Amino acid sequence: MAMFPTSIKRSVFLLALATSSLACDKLDLAPSDSIDPSKAFRNINDLNMGLLGAYAVLDYTLISSNATVSDEVMLPTENNVSNTDAHRWLYNAGSGSVTSAWGQYYTTIDRVNRVLAALDQVTVPAAEQALKDRYQGELLALRAYSHFELLRAYAASYEPEALGVPYMKVSVIGTPGRDTFKAVIDNAKADLIAAKALIPASFNDKTRITKTGVAAIQARVALYEKNWPDAITYSTEVIQATPLATRAQFPGIWTDANEAEVIWKLKRVVGDARIGDFFFRQNGSIVLFAPAFKLINSFDADNDVRYAPYIKSDANRGAGKSTYLVNKYIGGTASAPGLADIKLFRTGEMYLIRAEARAETAGGLAEGANDLNALRTARITGYTPMAFASKEALISAVYTERFKELAFEGHRFFDLKRRNLPVERLPADAINTSGAVRLEPTQAQYSFPIPALEISVNKNIIQNPKY
Repeated sequence: MAMFPTSIKRSVFLLALATSSLACDKLDLAPSDSIDPSKAFRNINDLNMGLLGAYAVLDYTLISSNATVSDEVMLPTENNVSNTDAHRWLYNAGSGSVTSAWGQYYTTIDRVNRVLAALDQVTVPAAEQALKDRYQGELLALRAYSHFELLRAYAASYEPEALGVPYMKVSVIGTPGRDTFKAVIDNAKADLIAAKALIPASFNDKTRITKTGVAAIQARVALYEKNWPDAITYSTEVIQATPLATRAQFPGIWTDANEAEVIWKLKRVVGDARIGDFFFRQNGSIVLFAPAFKLINSFDADNDVRYAPYIKSDANRGAGKSTYLVNKYIGGTASAPGLADIKLFRTGEMYLIRAEARAETAGGLAEGANDLNALRTARITGYTPMAFASKEALISAVYTERFKELAFEGHRFFDLKRRNLPVERLPADAINTSGAVRLEPTQAQYSFPIPALEISVNKNIIQNPKY
């Protein structure tokens, strides 16, 4: 289990006390072993602790799941211990490698809803009202984000009437059914609009959700909704507020030397789970997942500023060992290697969202090309801007750029699913996949399964097709 900073540990403890419950089968009696929320949340500090307790649950679960099942990593023969079922597309409803995010995000949502329910019961001085409003905005944004991440992972497809996930607005013990993809999107959009009105523009803590952070979530939601006007509007808002990193700044993003173009990140401290350890086990020096040759070959290694921060080559690792390592999260300190802040949103993604949305908009081809060229110019020394003859050509180029720009950040598998494209691995990347080279949209594993435990206890939850 991940450990958290001291302030967040206290928040989690408070939430545990506030939310513990005892089922009463026949009598409508208050449980005797729990603390009433009106006593747990008494002032502005308690509300903040509850909010931090909700943030605390989030980690890199979907980043790791996404990378494992996609074509951006390969499984070296030296890895015989970690998530091999997921990489080989052998997962099912009992596979924690792809189902653990379900419980994680719904735990976050439950904590959010409990604090939101307590808000109206907490009276604060006039001087603290703006802070209380901001906390409410963060809570609403966090609820929308968590549901949307669940939707990306567990929706049967990204079509309006497809099976989505339950959108929970109150903390209850029940058996909710699956809302449609569209219903989840609509609820998330409503929460985000309300959140944005409550968070002041002056709030700039990138370890929490700011007003710009809300806009970034809105842009990503609009992309999946295929709401191209909104995708353009919200990505533009972020781009105007947070410029791209310079080539000099870019490597420092991944060592936490700077926060250039970072919009929202999860702060990691000593004791937290290390995202670097997912790819490269520091104790024992085992490469668990190496960058795929498909990804390596897509870079101009000499001129692309992303290559070295993302991919490391070490020819001295020895026989039977992978020469290449995922370098993106290998930083940290000598005492805690692999410990890096988890970047959830960056401006680079916003340029790619806007480029794709403009490509899909009548008359937007040239502007979309400008966005793609602007990103490439910022990343690649000596890059010559390109023109594109069709929207299909531009979208293909945007997908190639997303593959590179957002590598190991939790997007590739879902990107392919957005366009109903298969996952295809190169033969060189399939040496240890047991034949898992091409995953078709018609196969069960093209969507993550709803956890078996959820299916067993909730009679209203329907499993994704073919599981």
